Amino acid sequence: MSRQHAHEELAALRDRIEVTPWPGERGRTALRVLLAHLNFAETAGGRLHAASERQAAEEAGISRQTLRNAYETVLKPGGWLRRLRAGRGKEGSTWYLGNGPGTSPQSPSSRQKTTQFPPDPALEEWSTSETAVSADLDSTVISHLMAHDAFAHHGLGSSALLIIGALHARPNQTVSELVIASSVSRATAYRALRRLARHGLVHHVGEVWSLAPRALEGLGNSHPEAVTDRQVMPSRGWDQIAHQCGTAGTSASRRALHAAERAAYREALERLSEHRCKALVVVRDGRQVLVPALRPDEVPTPWRGPGGVVLNPATGQVDPAWRVASDGRLILITPYDQRSYDELAAAHTEALREWESAA
Repeated sequence: MSRQHAHEELAALRDRIEVTPWPGERGRTALRVLLAHLNFAETAGGRLHAASERQAAEEAGISRQTLRNAYETVLKPGGWLRRLRAGRGKEGSTWYLGNGPGTSPQSPSSRQKTTQFPPDPALEEWSTSETAVSADLDSTVISHLMAHDAFAHHGLGSSALLIIGALHARPNQTVSELVIASSVSRATAYRALRRLARHGLVHHVGEVWSLAPRALEGLGNSHPEAVTDRQVMPSRGWDQIAHQCGTAGTSASRRALHAAERAAYREALERLSEHRCKALVVVRDGRQVLVPALRPDEVPTPWRGPGGVVLNPATGQVDPAWRVASDGRLILITPYDQRSYDELAAAHTEALREWESAA
């Protein structure tokens, strides 16, 4: 597949995502996660891409546990995302973006078609005709904003994020129209609009709502026909909104936590790498006998190399079968040895006794 065709596929997938309803808090969170993976896929140049859970959580602006819930309850069962290979070491997992429910991607014209879903109270879905038409969102704007502290769980939230995406895709909408375009319930839409209005991000004339002209400054201005209410000052910055909502520093704390987790994980990998040498055994009378490991105080200094390696005295080269323990006292002899020094010494004595008996 050519790179041009891959980008066309991803563009068609973005269109499909934008017209798919994402009802309830669980659906809105899943949309953020899916858009994070879509960003990774666009960078990789195709549906196949690599990403760790921490990377996806930071990109979507949510916690890892919330991310995993979105994977297991919405995205994987819905056919939007498949994990082809779990991450190992310093490599992230390998993912593949699917087309969601159904088999063929929808075109942008599908925004005029119906998409009926059965009501589910747990997802805040409603049983009226409001679910009878498809959504209409600007996913690019949502992708740019979702990692910001202002849209953290206790800030403006995902519902406000989808309202902004809907108003940027099509300005001048009534609440009834926004309910359909953003896939939020009527009560949630009113709450989100009130929060956005307090920060000067939206305003209304009668029943019609619009984004403030400079609400998305720096991400591309909202549509020129947006109405300006001079009594309400537009947002002076997302950082200020995050401070007002009490969510400033959320993403920085999350990144610091993930950095600490990565450091601890790499340290554990390094500790495990010290146990990579297999035990040396010989066969005596049809049974395997462990060759006892040397005590490092029995290894002459000229035999010791840097980093705990052991030099073969005959060749002067590193002998991969031997390694000095990290405590500098005993060579580790099994791949997963986590025993104390006393336990290793006792095992060494027992192995030596068995070896002498067999020999």
